[in-house]
Order: sequence, then structure tokens, then C-alpha cells
Amino acid sequence: MDSLQHWENAFINYLHGHYKSDDAAHDLKHFNRVWKTSQYINNAEGNVADSLVLLAGSYFHDYVTVPKNSPDRSKASRFSADKAVEILQNDFPDFPKEKLQDVAHAIHAHSFSAGIPPETIEAKILQDADRMEALGAIGLARVFYTAGLFKSNLFHADDPFGNDRALNDNQFALDHFTLKLFKLPALMNTATGKQMAESNVEYLRTFVAKLKEEIDGVFN
Repeated sequence: MDSLQHWENAFINYLHGHYKSDDAAHDLKHFNRVWKTSQYINNAEGNVADSLVLLAGSYFHDYVTVPKNSPDRSKASRFSADKAVEILQNDFPDFPKEKLQDVAHAIHAHSFSAGIPPETIEAKILQDADRMEALGAIGLARVFYTAGLFKSNLFHADDPFGNDRALNDNQFALDHFTLKLFKLPALMNTATGKQMAESNVEYLRTFVAKLKEEIDGVFN
């Protein structure tokens, strides 16, 4: 654990000096939450993963950020994986070289948009942990923060729930719940991740139901 704490402190200090992002949904606090969730999932699954690979993957998985509406969005995780290896080799020469490939794969595979199947337990746990950031209270906050960032609408004025139109979460934040968030529990890799995701999706469904009441003018 002392070794892990040493590496975590080193990564945080490095990021304070080198990582810059105007996107508060992908800041250092996001990296820290993903690491905590990765630890929780790994512990619940019986400590099946390499903690140092998870730690490095958590803190560098979004080092290169690409805007959600960019045509290069699906390449962001590969860019981050390549950059993470470069950083670990050049700025952390004591980092075990035999772990670099596993770190790179975990980072490359974590992204929803990349569509890369996770092949290692570290990649599976990191993907689950990062997807938990899209669910629950944090996920709810991030949906509408991102909508504001890209100046999209909260929901379609005439058909907010997409009953008679194609959903488009680039234009309407509410569409993102159906297009992506409600699907995440079925995509989780670990039993722990699936259980966490199902619980947090119920929170989101409760919010959407309450939103529908308010849109419809139903006040109980």
C-alpha cells in the first residue's frame, strides 16, 4: 500500500503541473473518483487486478481530451493511451516497464465511443469505474454540465421524450439518458460494476420520472 500511495502522490503532483483541461467533467477530481471506484470494484471482486496498472490507468485515462462533438472523439482513448506510455517512460523511469502494455490497453479500452473490447481484468475494471461516472448523482450533474458546455438544449420542446422523433443527444441532453445511460448496466464487465450501475440507473430513472411530471404539469 505504501508503494501505491507513493505512485498516487507522484501522479497527482505530475498532473498538477502538466495537465490542463477546461472540461470540469474530466478534471483531476474525475481521475481520483475513477481510481477510488476502481479500488472498490477490485476489492469487491477479490483483488483480482494489478492495483498499480489500475492506478496509472485511472489517473491518465483521459489525459488527452477530445470534445464530445469532435470527429476524433472515438480516438481520444488511443491518444491518451499513447501519451500515458510516453509519460510513464520519460517522467517515471522507475515505473515497471512490464506493466506499460497493460496500462495502455486499459486506457485504450475504457472509452464508450472507442468500442475496444477490454481483454484484461484491469481494462474491465477501469471501464466499469469510468462508466460509473456517467451514472448516479455525479452522472446527472455531468450530463447537464456537458449540455451547457456545448450549448445544447435541455430537452426537445414539443417531444421531450422522443416519442415521435429520432433521439439526438448532441442537441438534447435528456436524450442522452435513453441513448446511453440506461444501457450501461448491461454493458458492465464485473458483477460488482453491474450491481452499482443498476442501483445508480434507478436514481436516474427516478429523476427522469420526476422531470416528466414537471414537464406535464403534474404536481403531487
